[in-house]
Amino acid sequence: MDLLKRKTPLKNDLNLSANLKEKIYQIKQYSQNNFKVVSYFPLSEEEKQTVTKDFSTVDFHSIFSDHITESEWNKAKSQIIKRFQDELFNID
Repeated sequence: MDLLKRKTPLKNDLNLSANLKEKIYQIKQYSQNNFKVVSYFPLSEEEKQTVTKDFSTVDFHSIFSDHITESEWNKAKSQIIKRFQDELFNID
């Protein structure tokens, strides 16, 4: 499968936990072996290792720079995800 011609988000096809998929806003593929992962908040080293096992080169970025606990994420994730989805649909 040519991942560069995909119509569905790449993160849906990865073997990641549902919790980790929720933390990832977007995954872009720039070439066959070069990926950019954008998460809402910085991922932990363990989470990064989980993502990189499927790719050769990954650049990690986050929308927010604050480091938050798993508990804080669980409390805020539905609002954060909804906010970004709503903003995407309101783009002119």
